[in-house]
Amino acid sequence: MKVFISADLEGIAGVVHGEHVFRDGREHDRARKLMTAEVNAAIEGALEAGAEKIVVNDSHGTMRNIIPEELHEKAELITGSPKPLSMMQGIDSSFNAAFFIGYHAMPSSFPAVMGHTYYGRVTYNVRINGRLMGETGLNAALAGYFNVPVVLVTGDQAVTAEARQLIENIETVTVKEAVGRYAAKCLSPVEARKRIREAAKTALNKLPNIKPFRLYSPVTFEVDFVHAGMTEMALLVPGVEKGGSRTVKFTFDDLLTAFKAFRAILALASLNV
Repeated sequence: MKVFISADLEGIAGVVHGEHVFRDGREHDRARKLMTAEVNAAIEGALEAGAEKIVVNDSHGTMRNIIPEELHEKAELITGSPKPLSMMQGIDSSFNAAFFIGYHAMPSSFPAVMGHTYYGRVTYNVRINGRLMGETGLNAALAGYFNVPVVLVTGDQAVTAEARQLIENIETVTVKEAVGRYAAKCLSPVEARKRIREAAKTALNKLPNIKPFRLYSPVTFEVDFVHAGMTEMALLVPGVEKGGSRTVKFTFDDLLTAFKAFRAILALASLNV
């Protein structure tokens, strides 16, 4: 059995503030250790359930957060950025299942710890084929493109609820309950890891009952920006149309092509932050 893990930082137990998630934050090094430990817990559970190969993709910010020398020796690590598939770099049809560890909710969720979608200073909402989606939905669709089901999501109560609405029978672990954007009631790190380890085993044991999350073609993205100047930049991409003063939309037959267009418009829009 082969397992793919996409690991973010905002959804880790004990992580609630910019000082945890930004590289120059005073508590960033502590958050990196907490993140690495939760990923290790998921790896341990996967191994106990029979996984033979595990690939971890560091999916937060610069994507250089997981501490390599502290990562479980049975896992391979994809680190650094930019990467063609960003948070899902490394996924392909050879994997049997995917875990999303330390994920967060979409920006319109409340209460939720540091909710955003891919680039918080640029995007507000993202709709795909008319459905509001955050990183969980978009990344699950990328896994589904390769026929890989997402079987485990961990984070705060907003993102785990989001996951359960998208994917029937998915296993989730709520490691903290948001009380605001920068505050949460958290499990102890030890208890969070224990629950993640058990959930990883449970998720893989019920793998036959969890189907890949798929988006059918054509795929239409609608992206709401923070301000209209970002729309101006995004419209430079061929095939992108104005949907409103702060909204653009585009349609492609292939999800990977649409995703690359999405990343291109975010890169351009970020020049006008």
